[in-house]
Amino acid sequence: MTKIVDPNGFNLDDSGERIVVDPICRIEGHLRVEVNVDENNVIQNAVSTGVMWRGLEVILQGRDPRDAWAFVERICGVCTGVHAQASVRCVEDALGIKIPENANTIRNLMMLAQYTQDHLVHFYHLHALDWVDVVSALKADPKATSQLQQSISSWAKSSPGYFRDVQAKLKRFVESGQLGPFANAYWGSAAYRLPPEANLMAVTHYLEALEFQKEIVKIHTIFGGRNPHPNWLVGGMPCSINIDDTGSVGAINMVSLNMISDIINRSIEFVDKVYIPDLKAIASFYKDWTHGGGLSSKNLLAYGDFPDIANDWSQENMHIQGGAIINGKFDEIHEVDLRDPEQLQEFVNHSWYKYPDEAKGLHPWDGITEPNFDPGPNIKGTRTDIKQLDENNKYSWLKAPRWKGHAMEVGPLARYVVNYMRGNEEFKEPVDALLKDLDLPLEALFSTLGRTAARGLECSWAAHKMRYFYDKLIANVKAGDSNCANMEKWEPETWPRESKGLGYAEAPRGGLAHYIVIKDAKIDNYQAVVPSTWNAGPRDPKGQIGAYEAALLGTPMVDPHQPVEILRTLHSFDPCLACASHVIGPDGKELARVKVL
Repeated sequence: MTKIVDPNGFNLDDSGERIVVDPICRIEGHLRVEVNVDENNVIQNAVSTGVMWRGLEVILQGRDPRDAWAFVERICGVCTGVHAQASVRCVEDALGIKIPENANTIRNLMMLAQYTQDHLVHFYHLHALDWVDVVSALKADPKATSQLQQSISSWAKSSPGYFRDVQAKLKRFVESGQLGPFANAYWGSAAYRLPPEANLMAVTHYLEALEFQKEIVKIHTIFGGRNPHPNWLVGGMPCSINIDDTGSVGAINMVSLNMISDIINRSIEFVDKVYIPDLKAIASFYKDWTHGGGLSSKNLLAYGDFPDIANDWSQENMHIQGGAIINGKFDEIHEVDLRDPEQLQEFVNHSWYKYPDEAKGLHPWDGITEPNFDPGPNIKGTRTDIKQLDENNKYSWLKAPRWKGHAMEVGPLARYVVNYMRGNEEFKEPVDALLKDLDLPLEALFSTLGRTAARGLECSWAAHKMRYFYDKLIANVKAGDSNCANMEKWEPETWPRESKGLGYAEAPRGGLAHYIVIKDAKIDNYQAVVPSTWNAGPRDPKGQIGAYEAALLGTPMVDPHQPVEILRTLHSFDPCLACASHVIGPDGKELARVKVL
Protein backbone atom coordinates (compact mmCIF):
# COMPACT_ATOMS: atom_id res chain seq x y z
CA MET A 1 0.00 0.00 0.00
CA THR A 2 1.35 3.40 -0.98
CA LYS A 3 0.34 6.43 1.08
CA ILE A 4 0.86 9.94 -0.25
CA VAL A 5 0.08 12.68 2.23
CA ASP A 6 -0.33 16.05 0.58
CA PRO A 7 0.01 19.43 2.35
CA ASN A 8 -3.78 19.82 2.56
CA GLY A 9 -4.15 16.76 4.75
CA PHE A 10 -5.50 14.27 2.23
CA ASN A 11 -4.27 10.72 2.52
CA LEU A 12 -4.16 9.69 -1.10
CA ASP A 13 -4.28 5.91 -1.15
CA ASP A 14 -3.40 4.47 -4.55
CA SER A 15 -3.89 0.89 -3.44
CA GLY A 16 -7.16 -0.95 -3.91
CA GLU A 17 -8.95 -1.33 -7.22
CA ARG A 18 -8.07 1.24 -9.87
CA ILE A 19 -11.10 2.39 -11.89
CA VAL A 20 -10.43 4.07 -15.24
CA VAL A 21 -13.05 6.22 -16.97
CA ASP A 22 -11.80 7.16 -20.43
CA PRO A 23 -13.09 9.06 -22.21
CA ILE A 24 -15.30 11.11 -19.93
CA CYS A 25 -18.37 11.66 -22.08
CA ARG A 26 -20.76 14.63 -22.32
CA ILE A 27 -17.98 17.22 -22.07
CA GLU A 28 -15.99 19.34 -24.52
CA GLY A 29 -12.52 17.97 -25.14
CA HIS A 30 -10.67 14.90 -23.94
CA LEU A 31 -10.51 13.92 -20.28
CA ARG A 32 -9.41 10.72 -18.55
CA VAL A 33 -9.94 10.07 -14.85
CA GLU A 34 -8.61 7.24 -12.70
CA VAL A 35 -9.67 6.57 -9.12
CA ASN A 36 -8.74 4.06 -6.42
CA VAL A 37 -11.59 2.70 -4.30
CA ASP A 38 -11.36 0.94 -0.97
CA GLU A 39 -13.21 -2.20 0.16
CA ASN A 40 -16.33 -0.07 0.80
CA ASN A 41 -16.25 1.38 -2.73
CA VAL A 42 -15.30 4.85 -1.48
CA ILE A 43 -12.85 6.85 -3.62
CA GLN A 44 -9.49 7.27 -1.86
CA ASN A 45 -7.36 8.65 -4.69
CA ALA A 46 -8.13 10.45 -7.95
CA VAL A 47 -6.06 11.34 -11.00
CA SER A 48 -7.37 13.71 -13.68
CA THR A 49 -5.56 14.10 -16.98
CA GLY A 50 -6.13 16.15 -20.10
CA VAL A 51 -5.03 13.92 -22.96
CA MET A 52 -4.67 16.31 -25.89
CA TRP A 53 -2.44 19.28 -26.57
CA ARG A 54 -3.95 22.71 -27.31
CA GLY A 55 -0.98 24.44 -28.91
CA LEU A 56 -2.67 27.78 -29.71
CA GLU A 57 0.01 29.66 -27.79
CA VAL A 58 2.62 28.44 -30.28
CA ILE A 59 0.43 29.14 -33.30
CA LEU A 60 0.00 32.80 -32.29
CA GLN A 61 3.66 33.71 -32.06
CA GLY A 62 4.63 36.26 -34.70
CA ARG A 63 1.06 37.11 -35.67
CA ASP A 64 -0.80 40.43 -35.63
CA PRO A 65 -2.29 40.90 -32.14
CA ARG A 66 -5.49 42.33 -33.65
CA ASP A 67 -6.14 38.89 -35.18
CA ALA A 68 -5.51 36.87 -32.02
CA TRP A 69 -9.19 36.73 -31.04
CA ALA A 70 -10.10 34.82 -34.22
CA PHE A 71 -7.55 32.11 -33.41
CA VAL A 72 -8.13 31.71 -29.67
CA GLU A 73 -11.90 31.70 -30.14
CA ARG A 74 -11.33 28.28 -31.73
CA ILE A 75 -9.87 26.95 -28.49
CA CYS A 76 -13.41 25.86 -27.75
CA GLY A 77 -16.58 25.32 -29.74
CA VAL A 78 -18.77 25.39 -26.63
CA CYS A 79 -17.60 28.58 -24.87
CA THR A 80 -18.23 30.44 -28.10
CA GLY A 81 -17.00 34.04 -27.94
CA VAL A 82 -15.58 33.80 -24.42
CA HIS A 83 -11.95 33.47 -25.48
CA ALA A 84 -12.45 36.18 -28.09
CA GLN A 85 -13.60 38.63 -25.43
CA ALA A 86 -10.63 37.88 -23.18
CA SER A 87 -8.34 38.24 -26.20
CA VAL A 88 -9.57 41.64 -27.38
CA ARG A 89 -9.46 42.84 -23.79
CA CYS A 90 -5.81 41.82 -23.39
CA VAL A 91 -4.81 43.58 -26.64
CA GLU A 92 -6.76 46.70 -25.63
CA ASP A 93 -5.02 46.63 -22.27
CA ALA A 94 -1.59 46.33 -23.90
CA LEU A 95 -2.20 49.20 -26.33
CA GLY A 96 -4.25 51.47 -24.07
CA ILE A 97 -7.38 51.34 -26.23
CA LYS A 98 -10.69 52.45 -24.70
CA ILE A 99 -13.98 51.04 -25.96
CA PRO A 100 -17.30 52.91 -26.39
CA GLU A 101 -20.12 52.44 -23.91
CA ASN A 102 -22.28 50.62 -26.44
CA ALA A 103 -19.49 48.12 -27.11
CA ASN A 104 -19.23 47.34 -23.40
CA THR A 105 -22.98 46.83 -23.17
CA ILE A 106 -23.10 44.62 -26.28
CA ARG A 107 -20.20 42.52 -25.02
CA ASN A 108 -22.05 42.02 -21.74
CA LEU A 109 -25.20 41.01 -23.62
CA MET A 110 -23.18 38.55 -25.71
CA MET A 111 -21.69 36.93 -22.62
CA LEU A 112 -24.97 36.86 -20.70
CA ALA A 113 -26.58 35.11 -23.67
CA GLN A 114 -23.66 32.68 -23.56
CA TYR A 115 -24.20 32.05 -19.84
CA THR A 116 -27.92 31.44 -20.34
CA GLN A 117 -27.53 29.09 -23.29
CA ASP A 118 -24.44 27.32 -21.96
CA HIS A 119 -25.85 26.64 -18.49
CA LEU A 120 -29.14 25.45 -19.96
CA VAL A 121 -27.37 23.05 -22.32
CA HIS A 122 -25.11 21.87 -19.53
CA PHE A 123 -27.91 21.01 -17.15
CA TYR A 124 -30.15 19.16 -19.57
CA HIS A 125 -27.83 17.72 -22.16
CA LEU A 126 -24.55 17.18 -20.30
CA HIS A 127 -25.38 16.75 -16.61
CA ALA A 128 -29.05 15.77 -16.18
CA LEU A 129 -28.47 12.19 -17.32
CA ASP A 130 -26.28 11.71 -14.24
CA TRP A 131 -29.44 12.15 -12.15
CA VAL A 132 -32.21 11.13 -14.58
CA ASP A 133 -32.87 7.55 -15.72
CA VAL A 134 -34.18 7.86 -19.27
CA VAL A 135 -35.39 4.26 -19.55
CA SER A 136 -37.38 4.61 -16.30
CA ALA A 137 -39.46 7.33 -18.00
CA LEU A 138 -41.11 4.61 -20.09
CA LYS A 139 -42.84 3.34 -16.93
CA ALA A 140 -44.28 6.75 -15.98
CA ASP A 141 -47.98 7.58 -15.75
CA PRO A 142 -48.46 10.63 -18.02
CA LYS A 143 -51.36 11.88 -15.88
CA ALA A 144 -49.24 11.73 -12.71
CA THR A 145 -46.40 13.43 -14.60
CA SER A 146 -48.79 16.23 -15.57
CA GLN A 147 -49.82 16.65 -11.95
CA LEU A 148 -46.17 16.78 -10.89
CA GLN A 149 -45.39 19.41 -13.52
CA GLN A 150 -48.34 21.58 -12.54
CA SER A 151 -47.44 21.33 -8.86
CA ILE A 152 -44.02 22.89 -9.36
CA SER A 153 -44.50 25.33 -12.24
CA SER A 154 -47.01 27.23 -14.38
CA TRP A 155 -45.24 26.14 -17.58
CA ALA A 156 -47.91 25.79 -20.24
CA LYS A 157 -46.77 22.47 -21.69
CA SER A 158 -48.10 20.26 -18.93
CA SER A 159 -51.13 18.27 -20.09
CA PRO A 160 -51.33 14.46 -19.73
CA GLY A 161 -51.68 14.19 -23.50
CA TYR A 162 -48.48 16.13 -24.04
CA PHE A 163 -46.47 13.84 -21.76
CA ARG A 164 -48.13 10.78 -23.30
CA ASP A 165 -46.98 11.89 -26.75
CA VAL A 166 -43.43 12.44 -25.53
CA GLN A 167 -43.42 9.05 -23.84
CA ALA A 168 -44.60 7.39 -27.07
CA LYS A 169 -41.86 9.16 -29.02
CA LEU A 170 -39.28 8.00 -26.48
CA LYS A 171 -40.63 4.43 -26.68
CA ARG A 172 -40.27 4.39 -30.47
CA PHE A 173 -36.77 5.79 -30.10
CA VAL A 174 -35.72 3.09 -27.63
CA GLU A 175 -37.34 0.28 -29.63
CA SER A 176 -35.49 1.39 -32.77
CA GLY A 177 -32.24 0.36 -31.09
CA GLN A 178 -30.65 3.66 -32.13
CA LEU A 179 -30.33 5.36 -28.77
CA GLY A 180 -27.95 8.09 -29.91
CA PRO A 181 -27.10 10.31 -26.90
CA PHE A 182 -28.89 7.86 -24.59
CA ALA A 183 -26.68 4.92 -25.50
CA ASN A 184 -23.99 3.32 -23.32
CA ALA A 185 -25.34 4.73 -20.07
CA TYR A 186 -25.96 2.99 -16.75
CA TRP A 187 -29.77 2.93 -16.90
CA GLY A 188 -31.28 0.97 -14.04
CA SER A 189 -28.38 1.61 -11.69
CA ALA A 190 -29.29 1.90 -8.02
CA ALA A 191 -27.53 5.27 -8.08
CA TYR A 192 -30.65 6.71 -9.80
CA ARG A 193 -33.45 7.73 -7.44
CA LEU A 194 -36.07 9.71 -9.33
CA PRO A 195 -39.53 8.15 -9.70
CA PRO A 196 -40.61 7.40 -13.29
CA GLU A 197 -42.84 10.50 -13.47
CA ALA A 198 -39.96 12.83 -12.54
CA ASN A 199 -37.79 11.07 -15.11
CA LEU A 200 -40.41 11.56 -17.83
CA MET A 201 -40.78 15.24 -16.93
CA ALA A 202 -37.01 15.76 -17.07
CA VAL A 203 -36.60 13.89 -20.38
CA THR A 204 -39.43 15.97 -21.85
CA HIS A 205 -37.65 19.14 -20.83
CA TYR A 206 -34.40 17.73 -22.20
CA LEU A 207 -36.08 17.71 -25.61
CA GLU A 208 -37.66 21.15 -25.12
CA ALA A 209 -34.33 22.66 -24.08
CA LEU A 210 -32.64 21.09 -27.09
CA GLU A 211 -35.09 22.96 -29.30
CA PHE A 212 -35.03 26.26 -27.41
CA GLN A 213 -31.30 26.70 -26.74
CA LYS A 214 -30.64 27.55 -30.39
CA GLU A 215 -32.94 30.58 -30.05
CA ILE A 216 -30.82 32.16 -27.32
CA VAL A 217 -27.66 32.33 -29.42
CA LYS A 218 -29.43 34.32 -32.13
CA ILE A 219 -28.31 37.26 -29.99
CA HIS A 220 -24.76 36.34 -31.07
CA THR A 221 -25.74 36.28 -34.72
CA ILE A 222 -27.34 39.73 -34.49
CA PHE A 223 -24.40 41.42 -32.79
CA GLY A 224 -21.57 39.17 -34.00
CA GLY A 225 -22.76 37.86 -37.34
CA ARG A 226 -22.82 34.16 -36.46
CA ASN A 227 -22.68 31.44 -33.84
CA PRO A 228 -20.52 29.63 -32.97
CA HIS A 229 -17.51 31.91 -33.10
CA PRO A 230 -19.12 35.34 -33.54
CA ASN A 231 -17.04 38.26 -34.76
CA TRP A 232 -15.25 40.58 -32.35
CA LEU A 233 -13.09 43.68 -32.74
CA VAL A 234 -10.18 45.21 -30.86
CA GLY A 235 -11.59 48.61 -29.89
CA GLY A 236 -15.25 47.66 -29.64
CA MET A 237 -17.70 45.50 -31.56
CA PRO A 238 -17.93 45.02 -35.36
CA CYS A 239 -21.58 46.02 -35.68
CA SER A 240 -23.36 49.26 -36.50
CA ILE A 241 -26.61 50.51 -34.98
CA ASN A 242 -29.18 52.52 -36.92
CA ILE A 243 -32.64 52.24 -35.42
CA ASP A 244 -34.16 53.94 -38.47
CA ASP A 245 -32.55 51.54 -40.94
CA THR A 246 -34.89 49.22 -42.84
CA GLY A 247 -32.34 46.45 -42.91
CA SER A 248 -31.03 47.11 -46.38
CA VAL A 249 -27.43 47.71 -45.31
CA GLY A 250 -27.29 45.19 -42.48
CA ALA A 251 -27.21 47.64 -39.57
CA ILE A 252 -28.86 46.68 -36.29
CA ASN A 253 -32.28 48.33 -36.37
CA MET A 254 -35.40 48.22 -34.22
CA VAL A 255 -36.53 45.00 -35.86
CA SER A 256 -33.42 43.15 -34.73
CA LEU A 257 -33.44 44.89 -31.34
CA ASN A 258 -37.06 43.84 -30.81
CA MET A 259 -36.05 40.30 -31.73
CA ILE A 260 -33.40 40.40 -29.00
CA SER A 261 -35.97 41.67 -26.52
CA ASP A 262 -38.30 38.79 -27.37
CA ILE A 263 -35.47 36.25 -26.96
CA ILE A 264 -34.67 37.70 -23.54
CA ASN A 265 -38.31 37.42 -22.43
CA ARG A 266 -38.58 33.82 -23.61
CA SER A 267 -35.25 32.93 -22.00
CA ILE A 268 -36.38 34.29 -18.64
CA GLU A 269 -39.62 32.34 -18.88
CA PHE A 270 -37.97 29.04 -19.86
CA VAL A 271 -35.27 29.24 -17.20
CA ASP A 272 -37.60 30.29 -14.39
CA LYS A 273 -40.51 27.99 -15.29
CA VAL A 274 -38.62 24.92 -16.50
CA TYR A 275 -34.95 24.85 -15.48
CA ILE A 276 -35.21 26.11 -11.90
CA PRO A 277 -38.28 24.00 -10.97
CA ASP A 278 -36.60 20.91 -12.46
CA LEU A 279 -33.43 21.68 -10.53
CA LYS A 280 -35.34 21.88 -7.27
CA ALA A 281 -37.39 18.76 -8.01
CA ILE A 282 -34.34 16.66 -8.87
CA ALA A 283 -32.30 18.01 -5.95
CA SER A 284 -35.06 17.03 -3.51
CA PHE A 285 -34.31 13.34 -4.26
CA TYR A 286 -30.54 13.74 -3.87
CA LYS A 287 -30.25 15.95 -0.79
CA ASP A 288 -27.57 13.68 0.66
CA TRP A 289 -25.30 14.53 -2.29
CA THR A 290 -23.62 17.21 -0.23
CA HIS A 291 -20.26 15.52 -0.79
CA GLY A 292 -18.13 15.88 -3.89
CA GLY A 293 -16.84 19.24 -2.76
CA GLY A 294 -13.50 18.37 -1.26
CA LEU A 295 -10.95 21.00 -0.42
CA SER A 296 -11.58 22.48 -3.88
CA SER A 297 -14.85 24.04 -2.77
CA LYS A 298 -13.15 25.64 0.23
CA ASN A 299 -10.54 27.39 -1.96
CA LEU A 300 -12.58 29.52 -4.35
CA LEU A 301 -11.47 32.09 -6.91
CA ALA A 302 -13.45 34.61 -8.96
CA TYR A 303 -12.00 37.40 -11.11
CA GLY A 304 -15.14 39.52 -11.48
CA ASP A 305 -16.83 40.60 -14.72
CA PHE A 306 -19.69 42.40 -16.44
CA PRO A 307 -18.48 46.00 -15.96
CA ASP A 308 -21.39 48.42 -15.79
CA ILE A 309 -19.39 51.35 -17.18
CA ALA A 310 -16.92 50.84 -20.01
CA ASN A 311 -13.17 50.82 -19.22
CA ASP A 312 -13.66 50.77 -15.44
CA TRP A 313 -12.17 47.57 -14.03
CA SER A 314 -12.77 48.29 -10.34
CA GLN A 315 -14.66 45.58 -8.49
CA GLU A 316 -17.29 48.14 -7.50
CA ASN A 317 -18.16 48.49 -11.20
CA MET A 318 -18.64 44.75 -11.72
CA HIS A 319 -22.02 43.03 -11.65
CA ILE A 320 -20.13 39.88 -10.63
CA GLN A 321 -17.42 40.81 -8.15
CA GLY A 322 -14.19 38.91 -7.73
CA GLY A 323 -12.16 37.70 -4.82
CA ALA A 324 -10.52 34.64 -3.30
CA ILE A 325 -11.50 32.46 -0.33
CA ILE A 326 -8.85 30.27 1.26
CA ASN A 327 -9.23 27.21 3.50
CA GLY A 328 -12.95 27.74 4.06
CA LYS A 329 -12.57 31.15 5.74
CA PHE A 330 -15.66 32.48 4.03
CA ASP A 331 -15.80 35.71 5.99
CA GLU A 332 -12.39 36.73 4.60
CA ILE A 333 -12.39 37.80 0.94
CA HIS A 334 -8.91 38.31 -0.52
CA GLU A 335 -8.43 40.78 -3.36
CA VAL A 336 -7.07 39.25 -6.56
CA ASP A 337 -4.42 40.86 -8.78
CA LEU A 338 -3.84 38.75 -11.87
CA ARG A 339 -0.91 40.95 -12.89
CA ASP A 340 1.07 40.12 -9.77
CA PRO A 341 3.66 37.36 -10.41
CA GLU A 342 3.58 36.58 -6.68
CA GLN A 343 -0.14 35.79 -6.85
CA LEU A 344 -0.53 33.76 -10.04
CA GLN A 345 1.86 31.08 -11.26
CA GLU A 346 1.58 27.99 -13.45
CA PHE A 347 3.50 24.79 -12.65
CA VAL A 348 4.42 21.93 -14.96
CA ASN A 349 6.24 19.35 -12.85
CA HIS A 350 3.31 16.95 -13.43
CA SER A 351 2.50 18.28 -16.91
CA TRP A 352 3.92 17.28 -20.29
CA TYR A 353 5.75 20.60 -20.67
CA LYS A 354 9.29 21.77 -19.99
CA TYR A 355 10.46 24.66 -17.75
CA PRO A 356 14.08 25.62 -16.98
CA ASP A 357 13.34 24.91 -13.31
CA GLU A 358 10.21 22.83 -12.78
CA ALA A 359 10.22 23.41 -9.04
CA LYS A 360 9.23 26.99 -9.77
CA GLY A 361 6.07 28.33 -11.34
CA LEU A 362 5.88 31.02 -14.02
CA HIS A 363 3.54 33.98 -14.30
CA PRO A 364 1.73 33.84 -17.67
CA TRP A 365 3.54 36.91 -19.05
CA ASP A 366 6.70 34.86 -18.65
CA GLY A 367 4.95 31.62 -19.55
CA ILE A 368 6.55 28.88 -21.65
CA THR A 369 4.57 26.39 -23.70
CA GLU A 370 7.20 23.84 -24.69
CA PRO A 371 5.79 20.30 -25.08
CA ASN A 372 7.71 17.55 -23.33
CA PHE A 373 5.74 14.33 -23.63
CA ASP A 374 7.20 11.58 -21.48
CA PRO A 375 4.89 8.56 -21.27
CA GLY A 376 6.54 7.23 -18.13
CA PRO A 377 6.99 3.58 -17.13
CA ASN A 378 3.27 2.75 -16.88
CA ILE A 379 2.25 4.03 -20.30
CA LYS A 380 3.24 2.18 -23.45
CA GLY A 381 2.33 2.91 -27.04
CA THR A 382 -1.17 4.01 -27.92
CA ARG A 383 -4.06 4.93 -25.65
CA THR A 384 -5.41 1.39 -25.78
CA ASP A 385 -2.17 0.17 -24.20
CA ILE A 386 -2.44 2.40 -21.13
CA LYS A 387 -2.87 0.47 -17.93
CA GLN A 388 -2.44 3.17 -15.33
CA LEU A 389 -1.19 6.73 -15.12
CA ASP A 390 1.63 7.48 -12.70
CA GLU A 391 0.62 10.57 -10.72
CA ASN A 392 4.09 10.76 -9.20
CA ASN A 393 5.43 11.77 -12.62
CA LYS A 394 4.12 13.83 -15.54
CA TYR A 395 0.60 12.78 -16.42
CA SER A 396 -1.39 15.60 -18.06
CA TRP A 397 -1.34 18.15 -20.89
CA LEU A 398 -2.82 20.71 -18.49
CA LYS A 399 -0.61 23.00 -16.47
CA ALA A 400 -1.29 23.53 -12.76
CA PRO A 401 -2.13 27.19 -11.98
CA ARG A 402 -1.95 28.31 -8.37
CA TRP A 403 -3.10 31.50 -6.62
CA LYS A 404 -0.65 32.49 -3.89
CA GLY A 405 0.43 28.87 -3.89
CA HIS A 406 -3.08 27.44 -3.43
CA ALA A 407 -5.03 25.10 -5.68
CA MET A 408 -8.33 26.86 -6.41
CA GLU A 409 -11.77 26.10 -7.81
CA VAL A 410 -13.34 28.51 -10.30
CA GLY A 411 -16.83 28.60 -11.80
CA PRO A 412 -20.42 29.38 -10.77
CA LEU A 413 -19.98 27.98 -7.26
CA ALA A 414 -16.94 30.20 -6.67
CA ARG A 415 -18.73 33.24 -8.08
CA TYR A 416 -21.85 32.63 -6.01
CA VAL A 417 -20.03 32.04 -2.73
CA VAL A 418 -17.72 35.06 -3.19
CA ASN A 419 -20.64 37.36 -4.03
CA TYR A 420 -22.84 35.82 -1.32
CA MET A 421 -20.14 36.53 1.24
CA ARG A 422 -19.75 40.06 -0.13
CA GLY A 423 -23.41 40.61 0.71
CA ASN A 424 -24.59 41.02 -2.90
CA GLU A 425 -28.37 40.55 -2.62
CA GLU A 426 -28.69 39.48 -6.27
CA PHE A 427 -26.79 36.36 -5.25
CA LYS A 428 -27.62 36.03 -1.56
CA GLU A 429 -31.41 36.11 -1.81
CA PRO A 430 -31.85 33.28 -4.36
CA VAL A 431 -29.29 31.09 -2.54
CA ASP A 432 -31.11 31.50 0.78
CA ALA A 433 -34.46 30.83 -0.90
CA LEU A 434 -33.21 27.64 -2.59
CA LEU A 435 -31.63 26.29 0.60
CA LYS A 436 -34.85 27.03 2.48
CA ASP A 437 -36.95 25.22 -0.15
CA LEU A 438 -34.70 22.16 0.09
CA ASP A 439 -34.26 22.42 3.87
CA LEU A 440 -30.48 22.39 3.55
CA PRO A 441 -27.80 24.36 5.42
CA LEU A 442 -25.43 26.81 3.77
CA GLU A 443 -22.66 24.20 3.98
CA ALA A 444 -24.56 22.12 1.40
CA LEU A 445 -23.34 24.56 -1.26
CA PHE A 446 -19.84 23.15 -1.04
CA SER A 447 -20.62 19.93 -2.84
CA THR A 448 -21.55 18.38 -6.15
CA LEU A 449 -25.19 19.30 -5.53
CA GLY A 450 -24.25 22.86 -4.56
CA ARG A 451 -22.10 23.28 -7.64
CA THR A 452 -25.00 22.13 -9.82
CA ALA A 453 -27.44 24.44 -8.04
CA ALA A 454 -25.15 27.47 -8.34
CA ARG A 455 -25.01 27.04 -12.11
CA GLY A 456 -28.81 26.93 -12.30
CA LEU A 457 -29.21 30.05 -10.18
CA GLU A 458 -26.61 31.81 -12.30
CA CYS A 459 -28.54 30.90 -15.46
CA SER A 460 -31.58 32.70 -14.09
CA TRP A 461 -29.43 35.66 -12.98
CA ALA A 462 -27.92 35.94 -16.46
CA ALA A 463 -31.28 35.77 -18.23
CA HIS A 464 -32.66 38.59 -16.08
CA LYS A 465 -29.42 40.61 -16.34
CA MET A 466 -29.77 40.55 -20.14
CA ARG A 467 -32.88 42.69 -19.66
CA TYR A 468 -30.89 45.23 -17.64
CA PHE A 469 -28.20 45.65 -20.30
CA TYR A 470 -30.70 45.59 -23.16
CA ASP A 471 -32.61 48.48 -21.57
CA LYS A 472 -29.32 50.28 -21.05
CA LEU A 473 -28.40 49.89 -24.72
CA ILE A 474 -31.79 51.13 -25.91
CA ALA A 475 -31.63 54.17 -23.63
CA ASN A 476 -28.14 55.06 -24.84
CA VAL A 477 -29.06 54.71 -28.51
CA LYS A 478 -32.24 56.76 -28.08
CA ALA A 479 -30.12 59.45 -26.42
CA GLY A 480 -28.20 59.74 -29.71
CA ASP A 481 -25.17 57.50 -29.11
CA SER A 482 -24.87 54.73 -31.71
CA ASN A 483 -21.08 54.37 -31.62
CA CYS A 484 -19.81 50.77 -31.21
CA ALA A 485 -16.09 51.02 -32.01
CA ASN A 486 -13.05 53.17 -31.28
CA MET A 487 -10.46 52.99 -34.05
CA GLU A 488 -7.89 55.23 -32.36
CA LYS A 489 -4.54 53.50 -31.84
CA TRP A 490 -5.63 50.89 -34.41
CA GLU A 491 -2.60 51.30 -36.65
CA PRO A 492 0.67 49.62 -35.53
CA GLU A 493 2.58 52.87 -36.17
CA THR A 494 0.90 54.26 -33.04
CA TRP A 495 1.91 51.36 -30.79
CA PRO A 496 4.86 51.25 -28.40
CA ARG A 497 7.73 49.02 -29.49
CA GLU A 498 7.00 46.66 -26.64
CA SER A 499 3.93 46.24 -24.44
CA LYS A 500 2.03 43.61 -22.53
CA GLY A 501 -1.62 43.20 -21.64
CA LEU A 502 -4.08 41.22 -19.58
CA GLY A 503 -7.65 40.43 -20.56
CA TYR A 504 -9.79 38.52 -18.13
CA ALA A 505 -13.40 37.39 -18.04
CA GLU A 506 -15.73 35.17 -16.08
CA ALA A 507 -16.43 32.44 -18.60
CA PRO A 508 -19.43 30.18 -17.88
CA ARG A 509 -17.04 27.61 -16.39
CA GLY A 510 -14.97 30.10 -14.38
CA GLY A 511 -12.21 32.67 -14.42
CA LEU A 512 -10.47 33.03 -17.78
CA ALA A 513 -7.36 35.16 -18.39
CA HIS A 514 -5.42 35.85 -21.57
CA TYR A 515 -1.93 37.36 -21.43
CA ILE A 516 -0.09 38.91 -24.37
CA VAL A 517 3.38 40.33 -24.95
CA ILE A 518 3.69 42.47 -28.09
CA LYS A 519 7.06 43.34 -29.64
CA ASP A 520 7.50 45.25 -32.89
CA ALA A 521 3.76 45.02 -33.63
CA LYS A 522 3.79 41.19 -33.44
CA ILE A 523 2.82 38.70 -30.76
CA ASP A 524 5.96 37.67 -28.88
CA ASN A 525 4.20 35.56 -26.24
CA TYR A 526 0.60 34.55 -25.63
CA GLN A 527 -0.76 32.50 -22.74
CA ALA A 528 -4.32 31.51 -21.85
CA VAL A 529 -5.14 30.33 -18.33
CA VAL A 530 -8.53 28.69 -18.82
CA PRO A 531 -11.13 27.63 -16.21
CA SER A 532 -10.57 23.92 -16.73
CA THR A 533 -6.84 24.45 -16.20
CA TRP A 534 -7.69 25.62 -12.70
CA ASN A 535 -10.21 22.85 -12.06
CA ALA A 536 -8.76 19.91 -14.00
CA GLY A 537 -5.08 20.62 -13.54
CA PRO A 538 -2.68 18.07 -12.04
CA ARG A 539 -0.69 18.09 -8.83
CA ASP A 540 1.94 20.76 -8.16
CA PRO A 541 5.44 20.54 -6.61
CA LYS A 542 3.90 20.62 -3.11
CA GLY A 543 1.68 17.66 -3.92
CA GLN A 544 -1.49 19.77 -3.91
CA ILE A 545 -4.19 18.22 -6.04
CA GLY A 546 -6.50 19.95 -8.49
CA ALA A 547 -10.21 20.64 -7.97
CA TYR A 548 -11.49 17.63 -9.94
CA GLU A 549 -9.22 15.30 -8.03
CA ALA A 550 -10.10 16.83 -4.66
CA ALA A 551 -13.85 16.76 -5.34
CA LEU A 552 -13.83 13.04 -6.12
CA LEU A 553 -12.17 12.02 -2.84
CA GLY A 554 -14.49 10.43 -0.33
CA THR A 555 -17.26 9.80 -2.87
CA PRO A 556 -19.15 6.55 -2.15
CA MET A 557 -20.07 4.47 -5.19
CA VAL A 558 -22.90 1.97 -5.56
CA ASP A 559 -20.98 0.04 -8.20
CA PRO A 560 -17.49 1.21 -9.26
CA HIS A 561 -17.95 -0.52 -12.60
CA GLN A 562 -20.97 1.70 -13.29
CA PRO A 563 -19.31 4.97 -12.26
CA VAL A 564 -22.36 7.25 -12.31
CA GLU A 565 -21.03 9.02 -9.22
CA ILE A 566 -17.74 9.93 -10.92
CA LEU A 567 -19.60 11.44 -13.85
CA ARG A 568 -21.96 13.25 -11.48
CA THR A 569 -19.16 15.08 -9.68
CA LEU A 570 -17.05 15.80 -12.75
CA HIS A 571 -20.03 17.07 -14.74
CA SER A 572 -20.93 19.44 -11.91
CA PHE A 573 -17.84 21.41 -13.02
CA ASP A 574 -19.01 21.30 -16.68
CA PRO A 575 -15.57 20.15 -17.95
CA CYS A 576 -14.26 21.92 -21.01
CA LEU A 577 -10.86 20.50 -21.93
CA ALA A 578 -9.28 22.72 -24.57
CA CYS A 579 -9.01 21.15 -28.01
CA ALA A 580 -5.72 20.03 -29.57
CA SER A 581 -4.15 21.57 -32.67
CA HIS A 582 -1.24 20.76 -34.92
CA VAL A 583 1.16 23.62 -35.60
CA ILE A 584 0.82 24.77 -39.20
CA GLY A 585 2.96 27.32 -41.02
CA PRO A 586 1.65 29.96 -43.46
CA ASP A 587 2.44 27.68 -46.39
CA GLY A 588 0.28 24.93 -44.95
CA LYS A 589 3.19 22.71 -43.98
CA GLU A 590 3.21 21.13 -40.57
CA LEU A 591 5.89 22.65 -38.33
CA ALA A 592 5.57 20.30 -35.39
CA ARG A 593 3.61 17.30 -34.31
CA VAL A 594 3.21 16.18 -30.72
CA LYS A 595 2.40 12.55 -30.04
CA VAL A 596 -0.46 12.29 -27.57
CA LEU A 597 -2.12 9.45 -25.71
